[in-house]
Amino acid sequence: MSAYPTIEGDVPFAAPNSGRPCSTWYKVVGDLEKSIPLIALHGGPGAGHEYLASFTDLIDQYHVPIVFYDQIGCGRSTHLRDKMRDESFWTFDLFIAELDNLIDHLQLRSKGFYLLGQSWGGMLAGMYAARRPEGLKKLVIAGSPASFPLFVEGGKRLRAQLPADIQKILEEGDRTGNLETPEYERASAIFYARHVCRVDPLPQPVQQAFINLKDDPTAYNTMQGPSEIVVDGSLKDWDGSEQAKNINVDTLLLNGRYDEVSELCVEPWFRSIPRIKWVVFENSSHMAHWEERERFMQLVGTFLTSY
Repeated sequence: MSAYPTIEGDVPFAAPNSGRPCSTWYKVVGDLEKSIPLIALHGGPGAGHEYLASFTDLIDQYHVPIVFYDQIGCGRSTHLRDKMRDESFWTFDLFIAELDNLIDHLQLRSKGFYLLGQSWGGMLAGMYAARRPEGLKKLVIAGSPASFPLFVEGGKRLRAQLPADIQKILEEGDRTGNLETPEYERASAIFYARHVCRVDPLPQPVQQAFINLKDDPTAYNTMQGPSEIVVDGSLKDWDGSEQAKNINVDTLLLNGRYDEVSELCVEPWFRSIPRIKWVVFENSSHMAHWEERERFMQLVGTFLTSY
């Protein structure tokens, strides 16, 4: 990223009921003065910005500057480990307030901005766009469920395609809650290699996302649960398809053919958002921005810069 103009900073953020001063770390790569920027919303929650590093391809090819940031609770932003399983704290409203705060700090309202959310970040981006915020020009939702019950159902179908011995290990771990045995971790790794990222070895920035989640799983455990496979957090009953009907900007919807976020839980976005195009990456799972990087950037870049 160092080949481009880069600004890093911390924005004070008054997180409701946090009981302490908080801040959001951000990095702008590229020239904000020259073009409308893309704000990248990472997944998790808690995965951090690093695994979205490939988005800087858009600067060279399409002259789109990128705003990266670590959402509260991870990376270089304020951590709140004492809020584990505090479902009243870790909410969409919290993360939407943080995003609004960052946009205002960077003075992007009049200039305008694009949003791209990946995984959990796409859920957040969708719910933010549904409020019709001032300045939002276009929206990209990548590998994001519109419905968590459908995400769980799709996950069950994917697990049913795994070898029988792997299924048995995963089921036993789910039943006992013991998810840290070597057997369970090995079985999970097989699921992840099929349905999270099919690049081998994993790109270092993607590895960093898993490091971030292990370092501070507070938001992830509270909202999702202990793993991608075991979902018992506050999002388990969430469905955003009704709110998505309020999205009034052009939207690009993306997922991979082998994505843990299967067509089953992506389709409600397509059904609900009025102006939307849906593209499935045939050789990708959950991270097409690495698995089919060139095509991903071409689709996103063309979408953002064509009017």
